[in-house]
Parts: sequence; structure tokens; C-alpha cells
Amino acid sequence: MPTRPGLLIGRILGIPIYLHASWVIAFVLISFLLESQFAQQYPQWTSRWHWTVGLATSVLFFCSVVFHELCHSVVALRYKIRVISITLFIFGGLARIARDPDKAIQEFNIAVAGPVGSFFLAGLFLGLVWLFPGNQAVTAIGFSLGWSNLLLGGFNLAPGFPLDGGRILRAVVWGITKDFSRATRMAGTSGKLIAYALILYGGWRVWQGQWQSGVWPALIGWFLLNAAQDSVAQLAVRETLTGLRAADVMSQEIPTVSGSISLEDYGREVLRTGRRCHLVTTDDRFVGMMNTNALNSVTQDEWASNSVQAVMIPREKILWAAPEEPLLRLLDRLLASDINQMPVVSDDGQGSHIVGMISRDSILRVMQARAELGQANAASSR
Repeated sequence: MPTRPGLLIGRILGIPIYLHASWVIAFVLISFLLESQFAQQYPQWTSRWHWTVGLATSVLFFCSVVFHELCHSVVALRYKIRVISITLFIFGGLARIARDPDKAIQEFNIAVAGPVGSFFLAGLFLGLVWLFPGNQAVTAIGFSLGWSNLLLGGFNLAPGFPLDGGRILRAVVWGITKDFSRATRMAGTSGKLIAYALILYGGWRVWQGQWQSGVWPALIGWFLLNAAQDSVAQLAVRETLTGLRAADVMSQEIPTVSGSISLEDYGREVLRTGRRCHLVTTDDRFVGMMNTNALNSVTQDEWASNSVQAVMIPREKILWAAPEEPLLRLLDRLLASDINQMPVVSDDGQGSHIVGMISRDSILRVMQARAELGQANAASSR
């Protein structure tokens, strides 16, 4: 998922909360279903009150989803794992963390926190029904959100990646076997089986003419199938990059440009050389970094009147890599920061100096080469 997956609606504990475009579909659909349900259960209410209670319940349901993801996030932060964002989309929520946990117990605790939070909310909302038995609005909202949170927590405990239950399964297998790769494959396979079951069930319901109860599980199954396949693909990336460092992949050719040249001249330099990132110097001093993203942040009709130094990334804001930094961790940092390249800086005791540049493209080329070599070796061994 992209770093900016939708509309930023706020921050909680410093974590940005986004609304994915697909969330609108879910919100409208759930509100409509709740209005219809309340109209049947409470015919004495006015139509406006049906919609008011329905919309309030929808908002509180998505607040419950945020709480579920925040429970994951708080535990992750406890283990000093940065939480990049929380996104609400059509199938619920997703907390995006910067890296995998270091230990199986950490994975287990982060995964189980979400369902525990949902079960806590279920008890809270059902408790409100018990405390205010004569209030029909509280009863309607409390029952709906109580059972919804029970279902949310229970469904997420299904033992298939990337559901919380799949992560719990991975943590247990990882703890027993001490093999993260094996645990991930097992959880991914379990996720695929659950996804196929949901797709088949949904297809069967649609074939029976039950469109409303069939399309939804089929869509959820399709989403889970893609997510499970992504988890296995990410594992392949991890295995491919294991043992490599930034120094193994970096380019020692360090292109530079003067900060005084215009953006128009810089654009010509990019077109001429194909290089999309340059270090910026002024009077032989390193002052920043320029790339095509910064160039495109200015409209083309203003390129002639702006210099590179006016829009470059200042030196103090540049992210650095050390030559000995593991490539897998470096790739995680590139993706988490949504940047394409990074200078490699070495400290020889007499000061820091740039020894190379590393980019997503260079890492991708290494991955492709290793994959092709692995296929060739597999073919020759048959």
C-alpha cells in the first residue's frame, strides 16, 4: 500500500489516519443496511431518526475499526516498531508498520492486541444496553456495535495471513520452529485456503440467487488471497536480500549539479543522462540533493525562473545509509519514507563523506539477477 493511501483525516498518537477511497462505498452501504434494519425493528421512529441512528452507528463502527488497529499499533510502538499509518478501506482497517517484529512473542502480542480490543468494545457496547434498557437508541446502537465488534474480533482470529489469526499462527510456528520463513509460508498457505473457501462460498450463494450475502464474502476472499500471495512474495524478497549490505549494491558514481543552475537546465541534464538524482553543490560544498520528484513539484512554466537550490532537499533533511547497513532494512526505510534513492555515507574517523548512491532500481536489479540465477541453478540441477 502506498505511503499516502487516501485522505488524511487526523493523527492519533502521532500516527496518521487515512480514509481510502473504497471506504466511502463501505460507509454508504453499511449506513443503508442499518437504516433498513432499524426501520424494521423500530417502525414507530421517524425516517429521519432511522437515518440519524444508522449514520451514528456507522461512524462508531469505523471508530471501532480504528481502535482495533490502534491496539496493534500501541503494542508495536511498545517494541519500538514505527507505525507508518492506519488506513480505513472497504474491508476494514490496516495498520502499516515499518518492519517485522524481531521475535515471535512480539509478533504474537501485536497480532492478538487487535481482537482483544474488539472484544473489549463488544463488552462495552453490550454493557450499555444492559445499563440503559429503556433507551431504544442506545439499545439499537449498542446491540449493533456489540455484535459487530464480536464478529470483527472473531473473523480476524481466522488462522490465515494477513488476518490477525494468521499472524498469531505465524508467531506460534515461528516460536516452535525458530524458522521465520517456514512460519510465513505456513500462514500464507492457510490464508490462501481461507480465501478460496470464502470465494467458493460467495460464488455458491450468488449462484443460489443470494447476491447480497454472496458478493461480500467473495470480495473479502479475493482481497485475502491477494494479501496472502503478497506475504509470500515479500518473503522471497527477504530471502533474496539476506546477507547483502548497502556497499554491495551502491553505485560509486556520484553525479552532482550546481545549486545555481535553473530547473530548466536540470531537466535537460536528466533527459540527457537518464539520472534521476543528483547531489547539489555550491562553491564546492555539498548543500543538498535534487531529484525528479522535487523537479516535478514545480510547474514546468516556472522552471526557467527557479534554481535547483530553491527546491532541492536540504542537506539536514536527507536520509543517509551506512555502507554496512543490511540491504533489507535499507529497502524498508526507502519504502517507509517513500523515496527512491539515498546517499551512502562513510565515517573514517576523520569525518563523514559520501561514498556512493543507492536506489530502489539498483536493489531491484540485484533481486532480478539473483532470481534468474536461482532459476538457472534449479534448471541445471534437474
